[in-house]
This record gives sequence, structure tokens and C-alpha cells, in this order.
Amino acid sequence: MQFKELKIADYILKSLDENGYKLPTPIQEQSIPVILEGHDLLACAQTGTGKTAAFAIPTIQMLCENPNNKRIRALIITPTRELAIQIHENFCKYAKYTSLSCEVVFGGVPQTPQQEALRYGVDILIATPGRLSDLMTQGFVDLKNVEILILDEADRMLDMGFVDDVKTIINKTPPEKQSLLFSATMPKTIVALAETLLHSPKNIEVTPTATTVEKIQQSVYFVDKKNKRNLLLYLLEDETLDTVLLFTRARYEANRLERILNEQNIPTQAIHGDKTQQERQLALLNFKQKKIRVLVATDIAARGIDIDMLSYVINYDLPNISETYVHRIGRTGRAGLDGNAISFCHFDEKPYLADIEKLIKREIPVVDNHPFPLLNNFPAVITAQLQQIKEHERKLEKAAEKTALKKSGVKPPDFKSKYQQKLERKLNDAQKDTTET
Repeated sequence: MQFKELKIADYILKSLDENGYKLPTPIQEQSIPVILEGHDLLACAQTGTGKTAAFAIPTIQMLCENPNNKRIRALIITPTRELAIQIHENFCKYAKYTSLSCEVVFGGVPQTPQQEALRYGVDILIATPGRLSDLMTQGFVDLKNVEILILDEADRMLDMGFVDDVKTIINKTPPEKQSLLFSATMPKTIVALAETLLHSPKNIEVTPTATTVEKIQQSVYFVDKKNKRNLLLYLLEDETLDTVLLFTRARYEANRLERILNEQNIPTQAIHGDKTQQERQLALLNFKQKKIRVLVATDIAARGIDIDMLSYVINYDLPNISETYVHRIGRTGRAGLDGNAISFCHFDEKPYLADIEKLIKREIPVVDNHPFPLLNNFPAVITAQLQQIKEHERKLEKAAEKTALKKSGVKPPDFKSKYQQKLERKLNDAQKDTTET
């Protein structure tokens, strides 16, 4: 099927052709006709499947087919600054041959320029929930004319704690509007939100909930925590890893890896919450233009990065939330292209790996042939710790025997601590792993 078969207007088809859009993706093919017919929509699709065009194209066309002078006729709410900027860029591309105005507002930057842009009126507004709520409270935003409301990456917004802001925003929009909800996963919280927001919606699920793109080649390296850096440098000796998005769990780790890789003459920049918006945008631009080889990011960037032909995602730290893994690796293998996702896993991260594999319903292939294998010396360490705790426990029990508790017939307290119980479970798991290998 071609875009013109979806009854898309010529002025949009022209801009799509200029930007190299050839054939619609499955989410676009299914969503665009439903939206153009005026239905509410609940859509579940993985990252990298073309969701932005799926709602942007019909939104632009419907606003152009029913012109008026009212302002903020379409509102798109999305969780992160990077994603808001990306959506704004796409709307501007698709609406190139229209008279529609489009603006974006997000936090982390001065709001005055955003206020000025809104003062002159805007047809389409893309916003993050926090900044939009602030501007509404200050009287700079009026949503009474919204005709189309779109929640993008809805599950991520709720994960980030924006549920109250989102509900407040929704309540300020007219009851008679078309509402679209797009999400990469469909937990119960999203279903509940959809029931309150959508009216007789059409449901589209392009791929099973929380599955990963099939074309992404996934692999896991078991490695001791102290050797993760050495393994990373070893892998980066391969020049075919020309663009690498490297995920860490903590900001300080991202900064440390940025410094280490640059010292090894591997051009690298980091983005995370402590970076200014200007710094983050510059790093993203340099990465897109291949001025740097590695972009180190915390999960703030898991859904806000859209890089053409990104070759590799590396999980330096496995996420403790399984869904985050899906969003991270979804940065590669986008728009039907091949991609690669490598994960490092040390002993304490094995439960995270098990949860991820349970979620994606497949085992991730293990790469054993590397110079920094997991030594798994944890059983000996834990056994020594348990011996110390048990010795301390015996001393406490002897002391208790001398108290009036025993004389009165009361059973001495159980001195086994939660810490000891945790260590015992950890030892059992380690011994089980050793037996299995």
C-alpha cells in the first residue's frame, strides 16, 4: 500500500515524498484512515514503528479541511523534552505546504520565548505535561478550542509521575473532541485512563504488547561489574560499531564513561537530567551528524531519541524495570531497519535479565567468547559474610539466655536479620547458578 491510497491530501504527500517517505508502516496504514474518519483511537505499537506520522499526518489534514481562526486546535502531550522537540520537527516537515502554525513548549529552559510564541497564536501545540500545566496556571494557555487531543507515549508519562498533570490538562479541554492515545505498552493504568478519556474508540495493536522489534539482534554478555569498562573498550575496538547509544542507570556513571571514552580517543558526549537543554540538544545534534561516535544517556533519553540508521544500543547497566529495556533498544532497528542491542549483565543484574526475558517472551542469546567472563566468586564472599553473622547471632542468643525472658518461659527472640535472610537467598541462587553452569 502507498500513502496516496490512504486518502492523504496532495500537499502532505508532497512533503512526505521530499522527506523520503515511500510506504506507510503498519501503524500508519491502520491508524490514518481511522483518525481521518473522526474516531477516537487507542493504539499500541512499539517504539520506532512510525507512531508520530500516524497521528501527525491526519491531524494536519483535518485541521486544513476545516479551517477557522481559533487557536490551539490540536494538542499533543508527550513525556520528555527530546520527544516533544522531535514531534515538533516532524509536524513542521509534514505541514510545510500548509498555513498551520506549530509550537513546542517544555521545561528546563526559560519560558519567556514560549510565552511570546503562544501570544501570537498557534494551531498545533506540542507540550510536556509539567511546563504546559505551569503555563496554564499563569494564564498563557487556553485549551477551550482544542479539537484533537493526542497523548503520545502515555505509559511513559504515567511512569514519570505526570498522571495528575495529564488529568488536569484533559479536564481543561472541551468534552466534544477527538482523542487519540498512543502507547508502547498497555498496562492496566493506561487502560483505565483510556476508559475515562476515549469514547467508543477503535483499538489498534500492531505488535504484541511490550515485544521487541524482531529485526533487532539482541545479545547479552555476562561480566563482572568491575570489568564492564574493559568489555566496553574491547567491543569499541570494532569499528563497525560506528554509532553507539550507551545507556547507564546513573548520571555520575554517564559522566564517568564520557570522560573515560574521550581519554581513549573515542569521541563521546553524555546527556542526562543535570545537563542543560542546550547541552543536550548539542550532544544529540553532534550524534546525528556523526561528530561523536558514542552518546551516553540515562533513561531520560530512552524514548526521545530518533536517529536514522543507529547501529548499536548498548545497555551498560541493565534497567530494573523490564519495559525500559524495550524502550531503550527500540532506539535502533527503527522504521524496519536492522539494529543491534548488546547488554552487559553482572551477577546482581541476573534477576533483571530474567524479568526482561519473561516480558519479551524469549531468551536473549549469551555471548561467551569474550575476554572478561563473569567469574562468579559471590558464593565464597556471601558464605564468609554469613559465617560472621551467625557468630554474632550465637553471641546474642547466649546473652538472651541469661535474661529474664528464659526464666519466665518466654522463647528467646529470633535474631536472624533480614540482611542475613537476603544473603542466604543470594547464596542459594549463586550455588544454583554454579550447578547449572
